[in-house]
Amino acid sequence: MLLNGKCHCGAIEFTLDWPDDQPHVAARQCSCSFCVKHGAVWTSNPGAKLSVVLRHADLISKYAFGTETAIFHICARCGAVPIVTSEIANHLYAVVNVNTFESFDLSRLRRGTADFDGEDVQSRLTRRCKHWIADVRISQGGA
Repeated sequence: MLLNGKCHCGAIEFTLDWPDDQPHVAARQCSCSFCVKHGAVWTSNPGAKLSVVLRHADLISKYAFGTETAIFHICARCGAVPIVTSEIANHLYAVVNVNTFESFDLSRLRRGTADFDGEDVQSRLTRRCKHWIADVRISQGGA
């Protein structure tokens, strides 16, 4: 199943190729202050493939906080946060914000919460390698 998404203005667009044998999308609402303040709800699937196009790379702001092991890709024009990436052992992993999906049947979401407070860095990276999207491609494209 192909899931398309973007920031509000379209500077960051993505296509998430979700495994066909998994009709539901797990959506985790993180309790960290950044995600709460941005209303972000994340999904990932190690069997999925993510293709991101930065239509206006000059408008993309990258933000890291806490352990600085994840990069939040924020559109400087509209303020949306469609993706987060983490480079682990020279490999790029990602999660996407389900609130940036386009034309998606929300009844397919399986919502839950996530709290990573107290998680040490190695456990965090191990969890990402196991659960985040491992096939990630980011390119720059014209408007």
